[in-house]
Parts: sequence; structure tokens; C-alpha cells
Amino acid sequence: MTNIAYLGLGIMGRGIAGNLLKAGYPLTIWNRTSERGQDLVLQGATQALTPAAAVADADVVMYCLSDDAAVEDLVFGSGDLLSGVKTGQIVIDLTTVHPDTTRKEAAAYAAKGVRFLDAPVFGSKNEAAAGGLWIVVGGEKALYGEVKPILEVLSETTHYMGGVAMGSSMKLVGNLVVAAQLEALGEAMVLATKAGLDPEDVLGVLHVTDFKSPIFDGVGQMLINRDFSTHFSLKLMLKDANLIARFAQDLNVPVPASAATREVIKAAVNKGWGAENASAFIKNLEEQAGVVVQK
Repeated sequence: MTNIAYLGLGIMGRGIAGNLLKAGYPLTIWNRTSERGQDLVLQGATQALTPAAAVADADVVMYCLSDDAAVEDLVFGSGDLLSGVKTGQIVIDLTTVHPDTTRKEAAAYAAKGVRFLDAPVFGSKNEAAAGGLWIVVGGEKALYGEVKPILEVLSETTHYMGGVAMGSSMKLVGNLVVAAQLEALGEAMVLATKAGLDPEDVLGVLHVTDFKSPIFDGVGQMLINRDFSTHFSLKLMLKDANLIARFAQDLNVPVPASAATREVIKAAVNKGWGAENASAFIKNLEEQAGVVVQK
């Protein structure tokens, strides 16, 4: 059986690691605060004190971290993962990062004879826990085929997008669409509320039309319920919005709607809502309109 090392046990990582255990993979875990891994140890995981110790006997190394800085620190900085991996191992980065970070990782691993895939995920806490993520993959196609059974344990679907950094590129493209849908939902629900429409009735229409979206269903109901508990934090959405802006600038692609949404997100983070769910930026639209979307 393939030995897996999983590094980082945040909102996403705990669910991902748990599903690897349920699938029967021998699993070694590492997190900066070891307490976060105690329940996984009770389920059969082995906890390591350092990244190097975690990957020592691994066939596959996986991590899903918060941002580019966290990946840089794990791989090249204080985590010193690059010194711990060895020829023949496979590394899979599930983090949403800029493609340049992905290319830097890939080159460093290749120099050590380590095979690498960028495989960022769509979905948040619930999908990670349920093994229902959607994974977009960049790197060597044969390697993708080799590790696909592992990725399928974590996901509803997996998608091979091309060479190195194509997974990271697709993730930013997809996150642009997510932010646009949240902005559209927020604007629509605020407008509907100020017009005197019942927000539940509005969601009923959005649920059945040809422009329906699972985001409208889930986030729309949470908005009405005033539930901003964190599935994917607003501060991480701002991180992604900043990555999208940089990515588009790199390629000289105009993204005017995305730029406007980024400003709304930025303002909401500055109001102190960064630790809340990404949908919290809709509260900024509510304040500007002088209404609250609720039943």
C-alpha cells in the first residue's frame, strides 16, 4: 500500500487526511501545532515532529496550505521540506497558489529527482470532509494517471489540465468565476430586499432558472440565516482575488468585473470580517444599500 505523508492540518487538511485514512492508506501527518492531529492519530495516523521526519518513508507527499507564503516556508524556508524529500518520491501540492510558485516548486523538486504535480482543489470544508472536492491537475500526464486513485479518494471528479502550473492556472480561472457569482448573488439579494421581495422567494426562483448555481442555493440560504461561519474565509478569498489580479496582469488580460469585486472584498476585510466566511463581503453591499437580507 502506498505510504502517504500529509502536511498541514487546517480547515481543508483535516478532512483530506481523514479521507486518506478511511481509504486505508498508511498515513504520517505533520502540523506546526501537533494538537490538531490528535484525533487523526486516534484513527490510525502516525504523527511526526518535523516535515523531514514525516516524509522519510513516504511514497507520496501531499499538502494543502493557506497561501504562497506558507508553501514557500514549508518547501524552502523553516519547514525545509526540500531537504527532506528524496529521489523517487512524489509530491502533490493541493494549494491555491500563483503559477510562478508552482513552477518554482516543480523545478526544485525535479533537481532532486522528485516527481511533482500541482493539484489545487475546488470546494471548502464540507467537500474536503466528505471526499467531494473537484481537483484540477498540472504536470506529467503519466504521473497523474499513477496517483489518480489517491486523488479520487478525495474528490467527486479530477481533471488533467496539462503541464506544470496548468492546475494552478485553472484554479485561478475557476476562483474568478466563484467571486463573480458571490458578487452577483450579493447584489441581487440586496436589490431584491430593498425592492420588498421576500428573499426566500427570490432563492426559489434562482434555484430553478437556467442561471441557477449551487453557490446561489447554499450561500443564499446562509445569507438569509445570517450564517457567516467559516467554510472558506474571506481573507483567503482576498488572497485569491489578489492572485487573480496578478495573474491577469502577467498575461495582459482585462478583468474589469473581477477588479471591482476585489475592491468590495478588500473593503470587507478592512471592516474586520476577514475570518468570517467569504460571503461576509455581501455585508458591505448591505451597508451601502441600508438593508439587511434576512427572513
